[in-house]
Amino acid sequence: MLSTNKLLKELDRCIAALQQARAALADGASRKAGKVAPTKREKSTMSEEGRARIAEAQRKRWAKQRRAAKTTAKTMAKVAK
Repeated sequence: MLSTNKLLKELDRCIAALQQARAALADGASRKAGKVAPTKREKSTMSEEGRARIAEAQRKRWAKQRRAAKTTAKTMAKVAK
């Protein structure tokens, strides 16, 4: 068994280690508390003209995809015959 003195020394070491850990955690918490929360961004708005340009470009992309799908379907039909 451990003698009383050895047991007390071991307890003191453990207590010192726990106090250091607590101080480190408390220091980290106080640093986080001092940070300022980020501000919210303003909601961006788009002009009607900008929205119309984007919509027209998307319609053109869709039309291109439809044309490509039709030609692929025709080619596959010819191959199948």
